[in-house]
Amino acid sequence: MDLTKTYPRSVHAKWQGIVQLGRTIDKAKAVAHGNVGEYRYNCGMDQAVFAFLGMDHEALLEVVKKAKSDAEIEAYTKAFIAKKSPSEIEQWNHQWVSSKPEGDSLKAFLELRSKLAPDRTDVMSWADLLDLDEKRPVPIRSLV
Repeated sequence: MDLTKTYPRSVHAKWQGIVQLGRTIDKAKAVAHGNVGEYRYNCGMDQAVFAFLGMDHEALLEVVKKAKSDAEIEAYTKAFIAKKSPSEIEQWNHQWVSSKPEGDSLKAFLELRSKLAPDRTDVMSWADLLDLDEKRPVPIRSLV
């Protein structure tokens, strides 16, 4: 994965049923290969998925560095995911892609949104804003 030439997966994309995790793994792969570019592995969004799964970021990075295939990474993450019920996963996924930024995060969010798409006031989550930033289509959402 070379994040100097391409984007990581969308926050919305699921890895073994979990949103954000595929993006986090893409960044880990880029770190492992020395081409993470402007992205940060173990950023706040990655930390949230690690906390949800009870996973250590350094341990995952070591697995990614040594893995010869995605199957080895899947085997590692599967053990953490298996500890969550389908309803916990569904709730996490929904909450994660729809959560709205607060505090300092809100200020950074609004600055970036006004720079990228000032007319898209319907975009209220980091997941959607990152998709816009990475040139992915984001459906127009109702402001109600």
